[in-house]
Amino acid sequence: MSGAGVRGERTMRRRGGAIAAALAVLVLMSGCLPDLGRLVQRPEATSTPTGEEVPAELAPYYGQVLTWKDCGNGMECTEAKAPLDWDDPGAGEIELALVRHRASGDRIGSLLVNPGGPGASGVDFVRDSLGYAVGPALQQRFDVVGFDPRGVGRSSAVTCLDPAGMDEALFTIPPGDRGSAEWNAAATESFTEFGEACAEHSGELLGHVDTVSAARDLDMLRAALGDEQLNYLGYSYGTFLGATYAGLYPEKVGRLVLDGAIDPAASDFEVSKAQAVGFEEALRAYMEDCQTSSECPFDGDVDEGMAEVGELAASLDASPLRGTDGRYVGGDTYLTAIISALYSPDSWSYLSDMFDAVMLGDADPALSLADFYYGRNADGSYSDNSTEAFRAINCLDYPLPPADEDRAAEQAEIEAAAPVIGPFWGYDSAAGCELWPVQGDAQRAPIHAAGAAPILVVGTTGDPATPYEWAVALADQLDSGVLVSYDGEGHTAYNKSNSCVNDAVERYFIDGTVPAADPKC
Repeated sequence: MSGAGVRGERTMRRRGGAIAAALAVLVLMSGCLPDLGRLVQRPEATSTPTGEEVPAELAPYYGQVLTWKDCGNGMECTEAKAPLDWDDPGAGEIELALVRHRASGDRIGSLLVNPGGPGASGVDFVRDSLGYAVGPALQQRFDVVGFDPRGVGRSSAVTCLDPAGMDEALFTIPPGDRGSAEWNAAATESFTEFGEACAEHSGELLGHVDTVSAARDLDMLRAALGDEQLNYLGYSYGTFLGATYAGLYPEKVGRLVLDGAIDPAASDFEVSKAQAVGFEEALRAYMEDCQTSSECPFDGDVDEGMAEVGELAASLDASPLRGTDGRYVGGDTYLTAIISALYSPDSWSYLSDMFDAVMLGDADPALSLADFYYGRNADGSYSDNSTEAFRAINCLDYPLPPADEDRAAEQAEIEAAAPVIGPFWGYDSAAGCELWPVQGDAQRAPIHAAGAAPILVVGTTGDPATPYEWAVALADQLDSGVLVSYDGEGHTAYNKSNSCVNDAVERYFIDGTVPAADPKC
């Protein structure tokens, strides 16, 4: 599962994306609030821009007035305009979708929230899961604003395939043995066709969904919302977006919290290896917990259980299981199902149910977990474009590997480090960004953000998707980085069950106070 990026929603939703075997992973709680807009008479819902001086060609964007409309459950929605190409603002424009929940108490300002991905919808995250996105203390003091970055969701979005085409791309099992010439040829063809469809249906947008462009959008949104500095909460990939913003606009940094951090300097291979090891360790943590229960699907010790997970993967590769809807579960979909349930210990029971079912020849629970991961609905439709956006953004954000790079040797290194997960990670697959129809010029490098206000970086020791060492690295890179460590399992830490983390994050947002030292929660 190639690791050029990390998907980010914090619940057991899809993260990562695999185009059949070619695109393996690079890798809800719903809050119902009363419709306060119908209970309270509000002033006209507009946002007054800051009026700051910017180049003339950018003034229409920085100075735009956002008009908000009631969109239910106490939320207001609007759209902003942004240039398609920030280096050529006259070349066309795109739309960015936003949702806002107004501060219920003494307002400090706006707090923009990104759930990760790349490709996850910030509009859906805030609108459908406000209480999961931020705690009550922040809801009281900030206008909580969710936004869909360029290429994502309700903003001008990357578009590739219809639902039937997505099913074919995600669930078709290549012929031949994994890694054979026949297998690689089929995987390459599948990925090439996917990219061609994205280029055909997305047009010029496909070349302008990189994170630097999204960070420039973020600064424009800050100004249009009327905030002199940016207050921002980013999860998972959202930490990379936030750090990129800080590097571009250090003087505009207000209070930034980056939870589940990505190391901006990590290469594609380094990301792939770290994630493979992270999910391998999360699977071991699951197995240790599982074997304390009499209902665990695995006998023997942890090592024996891990070996059996790998044996099941190999068995499914050789003889895929057919689900009731006609789709098949081979090794890749099986691994997607496993990863889907490893983002949080709260989901481990689903993992046990899936293993039980596979052992009995039932493919449906594995398909259900994979569908959750990809945002596929029971009727075969897809709830968003997160898989398409994920690939499009990452292929612009990560430079192509050197022509002489020995990807097979690096794949062998991944397999040695993660013997159960690694063989299905697919880092050395020919179907990578080399075949994507547009290429970016980004380089992976440390971000220092000299002169920025303190930036809080939160890392979880047992985070499988954004390993803890990435948080340490980012906090070290940032000149004003402050690390908050959480000793626990799962992806991201704020607004879960740890009061130590919650207190550190909320004290910083509300009072501007950062810990004098890592509290090691």
